[in-house]
Amino acid sequence: METISHYSLNQLPFLNINRRPFTSNFINGSVSALGFALPCHRSSVPNQQPTKILVTRSSIAVEQQTSQIKTAVIRIGTRGSPLALAQAHETRDKLIASHPELAEEGAILIVIIKTTGDKILSQPLADIGGKGLFTKEIDEALLNADIDIAVHSMKDVPTYLPDKIILPCNLPREDVRDAFISLTATSLADLPAGTTVGTASLRRKSQILHRYPSLKVLENFRGNVQTRLRKLNEGVVQATLLALAGLKRLNMTENVTSILSIDDMLPAVAQGAIGIACRSDDEKMANYIAMLNHEETRLAVACERAFLETLDGSCRTPIAGYACRDEDGNCIFRGLVASPDGTRVLETSRKGPYALEDMILMGKDAGKELLSKAGPGFFDS
Repeated sequence: METISHYSLNQLPFLNINRRPFTSNFINGSVSALGFALPCHRSSVPNQQPTKILVTRSSIAVEQQTSQIKTAVIRIGTRGSPLALAQAHETRDKLIASHPELAEEGAILIVIIKTTGDKILSQPLADIGGKGLFTKEIDEALLNADIDIAVHSMKDVPTYLPDKIILPCNLPREDVRDAFISLTATSLADLPAGTTVGTASLRRKSQILHRYPSLKVLENFRGNVQTRLRKLNEGVVQATLLALAGLKRLNMTENVTSILSIDDMLPAVAQGAIGIACRSDDEKMANYIAMLNHEETRLAVACERAFLETLDGSCRTPIAGYACRDEDGNCIFRGLVASPDGTRVLETSRKGPYALEDMILMGKDAGKELLSKAGPGFFDS
């Protein structure tokens, strides 16, 4: 697929997802198939025997839709990976649930847009531009009015938005934790010295090496979920980490060997959160997506992104941040920066009211503290 600007009106892709039943390999029935509910202070990690064969199938099929494009009420722009399409379909379902008139055939079209990050897989993200590689072409399509709304994984969205684009809506956040996947071990701690772990994330690499310096990390372990699991099956690496949220949205949690606690692996800023963007002058679309917004998620993401923006983080800097509501209704924020080799890890935390202005200030203040602790040169590549 090429970008939307390369499509004529009768060539735009339409999405049809055939969902399959949820299955899981978690033992003892300790994990709910419906939610993996996680209070922000909990750090339990279920144990499980290693998966013998990883399931790399995709449950998503894309069909071409050639009719009713001109009359579509909403055109949703998205990347073409199975996970991105699952997120677009989730958005479509929620739009129909909140606006029954959109259930009419052809009212919503899902348009696949191939981004720079999807096209170049042979190099680390930092070497080809870092943040924005998975959103640039989608932003252009939105500004050109080739699509009406855009669905993003929030951790891919730069802390700045292009002029005339707003992102007022976040869907309810999925589980933020990372999943450990291996054919030979039950956890990172069980991996023998010298074992190779694959990840494209410096955040994961630095935290792995900080706790387990005897392990090796294969960088640029890129590709969609199915590609990474295939590489693991082929023995390219002996283990990998993936966002649990993505595996859940793809109904592929049967591949999970164990789940890392927040204490063991602080998640990426906005991990597990989906954002929906529209043009700032499009009141009709803003009204459609307003009913989908989950305010608790939006505030948590705003706090974490304020932290990231203050650090001016790039794909060359390992940064992690997580905000959540505690039992008393307050916001708990934890932030981390590290050297890529894991030899230096700086952490901080904040607690305050669960309100937008307070949480943004918490994120900024935490970022300023770590900037001060890191000192000159820490963030230089």
